[in-house]
Amino acid sequence: MLSHRMRFAERRPRGPAGVLAFALLVGVLAALVLSPADAEAQRFRRSRYVTPPQGLPDVPGEFTFCRLAYTSVRRDGSGNGWDTDYPEGERNLLLRIVELTRVRASSWSHGEPGYAVIRATDPELFRCPFIMATDVGELGFRPEEMEPLREYFARGGFFWADDFWGSVGWRHFSEEIRRLLPDHKLVQLTIEDPLFSTLYVIPEIPQIPSINSWRSSGGATSELGADSAIPAVWAVLDEKDRMVILITHNTDISDGWEREAYDDRYFIDFSPRAYAMAVNVLMWAMSR
Repeated sequence: MLSHRMRFAERRPRGPAGVLAFALLVGVLAALVLSPADAEAQRFRRSRYVTPPQGLPDVPGEFTFCRLAYTSVRRDGSGNGWDTDYPEGERNLLLRIVELTRVRASSWSHGEPGYAVIRATDPELFRCPFIMATDVGELGFRPEEMEPLREYFARGGFFWADDFWGSVGWRHFSEEIRRLLPDHKLVQLTIEDPLFSTLYVIPEIPQIPSINSWRSSGGATSELGADSAIPAVWAVLDEKDRMVILITHNTDISDGWEREAYDDRYFIDFSPRAYAMAVNVLMWAMSR
């Protein structure tokens, strides 16, 4: 059976306190990026392809980042498939989770942060209370993956799908979700949903572009212009109205983690919002 408890920060401020918590988060992260000696020693940048680790981390903690490796069935924009934002996204996220919360994250005995790459058919799936996939406008569920994933959700697993843009990508991925979970509800969340104030009060759904799109467009946040102008957060709910899938569309939350060491301006503008969203989602997923 999957576990759903995680000891995040004991206080979960809402209202003005939650806004203050978010302001403190911005200050903490800005201090890190403006302290090059410390920040560059900890923040990861891609220098070479990293072979996906086998299995789950051998030094288990209270949280393990499990990335879902999937089959790409179409080409969607500038994405690369399942390893978009890998592995810097999870490396930096695990680092910040430890800094911003009281979680003891998993790790590998050779020193890597405790992330894992799994497929839906891997037995380790059921040891991952949380899985994430990016660039899901390309994702296609294979027939042999359907039943393991349905069982995973029935046991209490949680899936976060991020980083896809525009109406075509939405149509494709939402159809895949309906194939997988035809009896579940797909609902759009408003900013008033408790998810957005679980720890940090997030005043608006953040639209975070990839750093390459941001640079090439002169600072625009919508990667596909009018077709992706409005970021949205959707949830797939089971028969008990428990959220089993969170979908962040027209935004690239995980690039705010992956690219924090690439550009100070990008870091300050987008990474605090990306990490605030991540902490809220993980608190939500692992405490229900």
